[in-house]
Amino acid sequence: MRSVLLAGCLCALSVPAYADANADLNNLVSDVWAYTLKEQPVYASALGVNDYANELGDYTLAAQDRRAAQATQFLARLDAIPAASLDAPTKVEAGILRRSLNSAIEGNRFGQRAINFTTYSSWHQQLAGMAQNLPFKTKRDFESYNVRLTQYARANDENIAVANVAIKGKFTQACETLNGFEGTISGLIAPDIRRSRFFGPYAGKRPENISETDFAILAANAEATIRTVVYPALNKQMAWYTTSYKPACAKAPGVSAQPNGAAYYAFRIREETTTDLTAEQIHQIGLSEVTRIRAEMVEVAKKAGYPSREAFIAHLRTDRQYYAKTPEELMEKVARVTKIIDGKMPTLFGHLPRLPYGIREIPAETAEGTTTAYYNPGSPEIGISGTYFVNTSKLNQRPFWEIPALSAHEAVPGHHNQIALQQELPLSDFRKYGASFTAFTEGWGLYSERLGIEMGLYDTPAKDMGRLSYEMWRACRLVVDTGIHAKGWSKQQAIAFMTDNSALSAANIEAEVNRYISWPGQALAYKLGELKIRELRDMATKELGSKFDLAAFHDAVLGQGSVPLTVLDQQIKEWVAAEKTKG
Repeated sequence: MRSVLLAGCLCALSVPAYADANADLNNLVSDVWAYTLKEQPVYASALGVNDYANELGDYTLAAQDRRAAQATQFLARLDAIPAASLDAPTKVEAGILRRSLNSAIEGNRFGQRAINFTTYSSWHQQLAGMAQNLPFKTKRDFESYNVRLTQYARANDENIAVANVAIKGKFTQACETLNGFEGTISGLIAPDIRRSRFFGPYAGKRPENISETDFAILAANAEATIRTVVYPALNKQMAWYTTSYKPACAKAPGVSAQPNGAAYYAFRIREETTTDLTAEQIHQIGLSEVTRIRAEMVEVAKKAGYPSREAFIAHLRTDRQYYAKTPEELMEKVARVTKIIDGKMPTLFGHLPRLPYGIREIPAETAEGTTTAYYNPGSPEIGISGTYFVNTSKLNQRPFWEIPALSAHEAVPGHHNQIALQQELPLSDFRKYGASFTAFTEGWGLYSERLGIEMGLYDTPAKDMGRLSYEMWRACRLVVDTGIHAKGWSKQQAIAFMTDNSALSAANIEAEVNRYISWPGQALAYKLGELKIRELRDMATKELGSKFDLAAFHDAVLGQGSVPLTVLDQQIKEWVAAEKTKG
């Protein structure tokens, strides 16, 4: 297990005189990363760092202020390093660090910093899922987990206090997004504590290096803490939510209706897309993409023998042959598709990650209100695989023809491939584990869906329409997200637009629109990132001609980890120039 020395980052806050710019930048990056792990103790444990194994973290607004102040200190050190003296790779490191520090500082200036949950993520669900990212190999691992459980009530109180600030400042989530949110809290209170998600580490096999007696004592302690600390805190949260938060929910769905909301949305656009595009520019890009994809859908419907796009989509939405009868049947379909894709990966990449991934069902208490699937990164340091989570609720809304595109995005060649590779790159820990840009990560995921064409995944009109529906889904996001948060759209306008243009089911559209309302700007990253990668591939193909190698291009895109789109653009142009010089 690794250990982190913090003296440098916590004490040496004055700006020193620099002699070696590259070394000084690397030292600064190390200090930033050490501080990050101290502030995120559960994540540190997931990376094999034991320094904070008994800590849960500080959820207060004071902690946010402290982190922003520390970012300002780090930024002053960065400003003092002569950028002209840095070598090319270190300049990239410095640029990414600067962007991350500025983000922490600017984001803390908005009242929306008190928004601490969405329909997609919440503190209680994060804490309930904490164990899946932690090591459980030694007695100390279980003891640390138990200590963290004892801090649940404190963490819950801190989060409620932050959310109360949101209530007071009128930064609450929109009423229309909160239907069923109570279930994400109450669903964690399992009548049989030993079936609780919080008890999960003890439900598996006992490690051989822990005696039966010790393991039984540890399990009993955890059970007692869940009963006396965790469950009362969840009940307290439920009472607070129903009596204080829900009655104060926002009537307007758009964040621009909140105090300083327009400026906050502009900030969110810059953060998520790593571009300077305006909401109106993005809206127009979305409308253009919707028109293009809609025309392709018409052609696929014709090939399927249907008189119109709408007729084919109606068939796909209602024909029972496309839907599983049981959760297990759906998971079996997903497993088969993922293994087919695994077998095709070497044709598209020169470098593949060593870390495998698995598939699991989304927890039942969140499944009905959340997205179709998502990916959870693994950790080579503590021996945890990546996980592709699949939604097995509402089976009549989870068609088989979506599975190829969905799996390509969430597993490989999408999120697992990209993130697991990043964890193996010869980069700083800050870059490998701390720097993640949604436009790159989700842009790659959407681009990966398109790679399914080259892998032969869309071998029926239904599957091809599934691919186009997913691409249309992301194009619609550009229109809907900006429509809601910048143009005053209602939730029903957003649902109607997506229903008209995509083949998504009603349940998926409802969940997705709720997500866009509660998480402004995040959904814009997918399509804009994918368009940039496709643009760069087209450029490289044209410039290199017969020298163009698709696997080498993909390795170049993924070879520096997650980066802003501007950095990716420069990197691929440099790669193309280098390829031209090869014999």
